[in-house]
Amino acid sequence: MLAQPDGAAPVSLLAQITSPAELRALPEDRLEALADEMRERILDVVSQHKGAHFGSNLGTIELTIALHRVFDTPRDQLIWDVGHQAYPHKMLTGRNDALPSIRKKGGLSGFLRRDESPYDVFGAGHAATSISAACGVAAARDIKGQDFEVIAVIGDGSMTCGLAYEALNNAGDTDRDMIVVLNDNQMSISPNLGALHRYLTQVRTNPLYNRVREEAKRLVHSAPKLGTVGAYVEKLAVRADDAVKNMFVPGMIFEELGFRYVGPIDGHDIPLLLQTLEDVKEMDGPRLVHVLTTKGKGWGPAEADQVKWHAGGGFDKHTGAPLKKSSGGLPRYQNVFGEALTELAAQHP
Repeated sequence: MLAQPDGAAPVSLLAQITSPAELRALPEDRLEALADEMRERILDVVSQHKGAHFGSNLGTIELTIALHRVFDTPRDQLIWDVGHQAYPHKMLTGRNDALPSIRKKGGLSGFLRRDESPYDVFGAGHAATSISAACGVAAARDIKGQDFEVIAVIGDGSMTCGLAYEALNNAGDTDRDMIVVLNDNQMSISPNLGALHRYLTQVRTNPLYNRVREEAKRLVHSAPKLGTVGAYVEKLAVRADDAVKNMFVPGMIFEELGFRYVGPIDGHDIPLLLQTLEDVKEMDGPRLVHVLTTKGKGWGPAEADQVKWHAGGGFDKHTGAPLKKSSGGLPRYQNVFGEALTELAAQHP
């Protein structure tokens, strides 16, 4: 909210944004306030909703702001994996007023729908499709001789699906210009298991890797920027960064698949996100940006119990206590389905 003189009501920043064009015109020092408004808006809507996705959307607000700020959407093609993390995207692309209708008959889809908005590039309800879709869009772009960025945003839970690795392998092999943003909240719906989760945890938590990396960046920034010496230092820095990664993060799975790996970075630090995405945009070939976010960011109960608050079913936004359900009405489909299966199992042991 923007404070007004003479006690007038504050002006909503979010209400001024009907497309990413207005977002790009907003002063950078107002983006944090915009993120706060978006978080409050999602909380207001989902707390009164019978079943909307919640935690992941609280975690992607700053990332979504940065993506639409840096890239020229919809000319640049932004592809979201499933829809659990895309409510902020809908809010910034002209659908904020309709947000209370999400996942209701005649309302906004809970996922991305091409017939709902030109900003929804690819419609899918199942996980792990975004990188494959991005490969297809990038291939079509190159065949037509067009020039725009293709960005896939995928969660760490979706990265446990084989489909995502088929796509990564294809992207690395064809060497097309595209960006994958790995939104790593360490959860998906429930905590991830397996080798990839252990690998990502190692990347996130290795203090020596991060210390050496930051010191190398400091030295490069203090070196001459022009002439032969500066160019030599930059080349040396790239080689040193690769060496550090291979020393402290065994395998470097994304680099081995042909991607230029960047990260991990704080997915709630807007200035850092903006600078990183601007830098990555200037690179060529397949690039992967590893972004760390907190599921349920900004609302205590959702941060404390990220599984429970993956989706909301009507609750007090101050305490998290469930709202009293009115008597009558139709039962929930999953309850009917579960009871029917139980009855059939009893009849056919």
